[in-house]
Amino acid sequence: MSSSAPSSGRRTSSSTASSLSKRPLDPITRTALRYTISPREYELLHQYLISRAPERVQKQTPNPPRYEKITRSTSAADDHNAASLRAALRVFVAAYTGLKGWELVLGKLAGRRGVVAPPKPGGPRHRNARIALSLSSILLFHRLLHRFFRRLRTSLLESSADPFRTRNPTIARLLTSKYTPALGAALAGSCLGISPADQLRMTIAIYVFSRSLEFGYNALEEGRYIWTNGKPKWFGSWLIMPFACGQLLHAFVLDRDCFPESYGKFILQRSPEYIQLRPTGYPAGKPWPSTFDIVDALASLSSLKWPAFVSPILFPDLKAVLPPALAKVSSITSPAHPGIKHASCAVLHPSDPSCTRTYLKYFASAFPSVVKFFTLIYGAFALLAYKALLKDPLPFLNRLSARILRISVFITGAIGTSWGSICLFSHILPRTFLPTQRWFLGGFLGGLWAFVARQKERGNFLYSLRVSIDSLWKVGRKRGWWKGVKNGDVLVFVASLALMNVVYEARAGAVKGAVVVKGMELMRGTSNETNGREEVVAGEESTQTNKEV
Repeated sequence: MSSSAPSSGRRTSSSTASSLSKRPLDPITRTALRYTISPREYELLHQYLISRAPERVQKQTPNPPRYEKITRSTSAADDHNAASLRAALRVFVAAYTGLKGWELVLGKLAGRRGVVAPPKPGGPRHRNARIALSLSSILLFHRLLHRFFRRLRTSLLESSADPFRTRNPTIARLLTSKYTPALGAALAGSCLGISPADQLRMTIAIYVFSRSLEFGYNALEEGRYIWTNGKPKWFGSWLIMPFACGQLLHAFVLDRDCFPESYGKFILQRSPEYIQLRPTGYPAGKPWPSTFDIVDALASLSSLKWPAFVSPILFPDLKAVLPPALAKVSSITSPAHPGIKHASCAVLHPSDPSCTRTYLKYFASAFPSVVKFFTLIYGAFALLAYKALLKDPLPFLNRLSARILRISVFITGAIGTSWGSICLFSHILPRTFLPTQRWFLGGFLGGLWAFVARQKERGNFLYSLRVSIDSLWKVGRKRGWWKGVKNGDVLVFVASLALMNVVYEARAGAVKGAVVVKGMELMRGTSNETNGREEVVAGEESTQTNKEV
């Protein structure tokens, strides 16, 4: 009697657990499941996790066929909406978690350095949540609008819509164009306005803008709309760099508040021979100008139209040998070589009167450190392709070494030429000729070194273009060259997204990059999340499109 009681209890609990997995779910739970995980994902979850869980857990969870039956919708539209909302929710969670995690990491690193960043007064409230909501809303409404305009186009191409097309020919042509879904879906980009109007939103808009121009150019090139006889060998993305470097150098010297701080530090740290650091044995009690003080002094010289240098060594009794704006760099210019003729040379290379020798010495001192820097960066990324390295190590290392040397020559030459050109212009140009525009010309000459690294550096060139666009916009706002439009970055984002969609619709091969292509598929909802129903609908629409009037 006593042994039968526990066995009956075990049978009762087992039957209860089994009945839980077969019990019909209430509508709220069923809806929550549909918008949380798809049947395909649940099948993978069941295969790798639930099937290895304890028996009690397995009995309380439905098997994949039953889960698919529970969450099955009555139409393909319901499947598409559920998949879109699932993707949007995941983007929201991933973006919000990533932003909060990044803030936490930065806070920990700042705490270790003993730097406590005070909270910014008047900052946007719930910044991370708004950014995450903006990105997830763009994805959700892009999917919904693309499907809506695609199905609307299909309906208007049917014979039953002949009266409408006859009465409204212009509207019918607009709505039945094959680019209408792509353009209509781009309206989802207006959800970027949910994000706070800060630097991140500007960066997103500029990034999408530059990539849309890149893909548009690819489409024109593939379609032979340009370069009908073949693209010249010298033409390439490297031509961006002279203009980008010219603008960036001009902004760095004359409008440093409109220049990215990290970019400026990178330049100054790799400018030996031209940026004079505090000597080792220099007395601690005497002041020495910082690197940015030297840059400010050069900006003052350009404003003063590049005055000549009067050596205090030759004329010790002469007062005010330097303008008051250059007083901070007097510790550099006072002991400068008496043979120097120009004040800019006295600031840049005070110990050597030869500009050419200084330029050559710069290459000898700067090139090794630049090579070391890019060896670490490119070597770390090369480890991601370890399979190619293990398969054929010698050619892989040769290609990697050649790329490191090319980019190192480009960076060294660009920085050195940009500084050295100031000495060149002081010798060959009149003092009053283009006094401030010389910075752009110097950067332009430095950017020509990009020809050396023209292979496989398109991403770096486009990054410099984006930084230059951002800097140029800020400089224009500061100097009154143009006035900003409210939410102008959102409008640029919408237009750029429309161009990307049109290019992807017309020539999908023009959209380069596995990550970008995957993102376009995610934005359109062409992934196989809806159990093939979308593919059937797309096939029906394609068949109907072939019957266009």
